[in-house]
Amino acid sequence: LSTQYCDGLRGPMVVYDPHDPHKQLYDVDDESTVMTLADWYHTLARQEPPGPVTPDSTLINGLGRAPGQTTPSELAVLTVKRGTRYRIRLINISCEPNYHYSIDNHDLTVIEADGVSTQSLTVSSLTIFAGQRYSFILNANQPVGNYWIRAQPNDAADVTFNGGINSAILRYEGAPVAEPNTTAGPDNTPLLEQNIRPFVYTPVPGKPHAGGADFVKNLLFSFNGSNFQVDNVSFVPPTVPILLQILSGAHTAQDLMPAGSIIPLPKNAVVEFSMPGGVVGGGHPIHLHGHNFWVLRSANSSTYNYNDPVIRDVVNIGTTGDNVTIRFETNNPGPWFLHCHIDWHLDLGFAVVMAEDIPDAAAANPVPAAWKELCPLYDALTPGNQ
Repeated sequence: LSTQYCDGLRGPMVVYDPHDPHKQLYDVDDESTVMTLADWYHTLARQEPPGPVTPDSTLINGLGRAPGQTTPSELAVLTVKRGTRYRIRLINISCEPNYHYSIDNHDLTVIEADGVSTQSLTVSSLTIFAGQRYSFILNANQPVGNYWIRAQPNDAADVTFNGGINSAILRYEGAPVAEPNTTAGPDNTPLLEQNIRPFVYTPVPGKPHAGGADFVKNLLFSFNGSNFQVDNVSFVPPTVPILLQILSGAHTAQDLMPAGSIIPLPKNAVVEFSMPGGVVGGGHPIHLHGHNFWVLRSANSSTYNYNDPVIRDVVNIGTTGDNVTIRFETNNPGPWFLHCHIDWHLDLGFAVVMAEDIPDAAAANPVPAAWKELCPLYDALTPGNQ
């Protein structure tokens, strides 16, 4: 694990659903409607000084401006035709910031969160954390013109929109090639995670009360002055990948390395994790590999939903006083990473591994015979070619 992600080694990958239940809501959904939000640094990640790192600028689809530029950089342009509906696939590929996103004079109708279809919900803006994805319908129903697309970071050298910083352009066909002069309207209906509902009713597993699961754990996140910790242990990547340890004969979680960073989970069980907010550098977007999860309690909310909460795979755990709670089912044997999606924090140990049903993990992850030849072939190479 390292921070090459922060230097731009990243990009979107979209898998299109031929049976998308929202297909009747939009006319266009192609590579032109994929929109990435990213931070950019003028210093290479490994050369940044110790301590918190502040992005120099925001990139929208790879383009943006930094404060102090004498010649403004080109901005990303989303071109639309009046009367047409677009599915915008918004992806936060940042190394650190979350973004408050809106489009002047246009509502956003959210229909998907982290790859899971949701009931349509029209909002004036949304906040998207590192690693999160949202799809929304953009109805090009305003007068032909140019409109600002705004992505305000919670942390950057300049968090304003002065001079087109943190911005892109929505341009209607027939509008002049010019920068917008629109202003942000009232933000009366921002997206609240606790208001999102799955498109298909999917009952929460377990019992409808706190702790109503087979395996219940409070994850303690902390910072010791130099590293982040989960349950008082900072994650250090093992020299041998954990799945490879399992395929090589490890049969229990106790056999796996790194010691202290493995949480064994039983198979076919309902798991409930509570994750108090407040650790320095938050809100932290926590991502679980291998599973979607039900968000029983969201950040900035004290209400638990045991009926039909949002199902996703990255959740902001909020600030002091929050106690974000999730549930999932252990139906996918193997080692699954749970980590903060702020890459600087992951690099400082903000991670842990869920060792799910280790006895069955090898059978659930079969490898071809050629896999066994990889290590001998690699070992036979000269050191300079390894």
